[in-house]
Amino acid sequence: MNQRNYQKELDQLLQRLSGADGGKRSLLLHCCCAPCSSYVLEYLYSYFDITIFFYNPNIVEEAEYQKRKSELIRYLSETALGERIQMMDADYDPERFLRMAEGHENDPERGERCRRCFYLRLSETAERAAEGHYDYFCTTLSISPHKNADLLMALGEELAEKYKVNYLPSDFKKRNGYKRSIELSSQYHLYRQDYCGCIYSRRQG
Repeated sequence: MNQRNYQKELDQLLQRLSGADGGKRSLLLHCCCAPCSSYVLEYLYSYFDITIFFYNPNIVEEAEYQKRKSELIRYLSETALGERIQMMDADYDPERFLRMAEGHENDPERGERCRRCFYLRLSETAERAAEGHYDYFCTTLSISPHKNADLLMALGEELAEKYKVNYLPSDFKKRNGYKRSIELSSQYHLYRQDYCGCIYSRRQG
């Protein structure tokens, strides 16, 4: 079975959208932090009307949660993109993640706990996208070299079918996306965390 090329699929989709009438399509973009969001927003803003969705109950420590959210807000305020991009904030809700992780506290990184965490965040994004009648939803998570783009795509497409909203094909680490995010982080002096936000990941690290 041939492995899918998500970047090629995205290229083809963006080409079709660029030639279509009716203006930009709407995108609800789940964002985990400012560094990961920086390149993805730079890349997609000319193709979509983007609303950022900051939903990360996996960041259990409130100070860390607020710091990452504040950095994302600051990044938007300091770049011209911020005038064109809206932000939807979710409540700080670590209990939902902790309930989801019960019995999987000792799972290895990239194991079942991570799959459940991705599903939790993507399912909330998909549900909000359906409620808001967005054309597409997606996540910035695939920009990380530590995140499994195949798994994210599989979950995204499963939820797309459930909620009847298109999932944007993506592996944002391609085309030096991760490298560009590091450059933008340096340019805007963004806080770059050294763990995903999950307390179990931090303990294992």
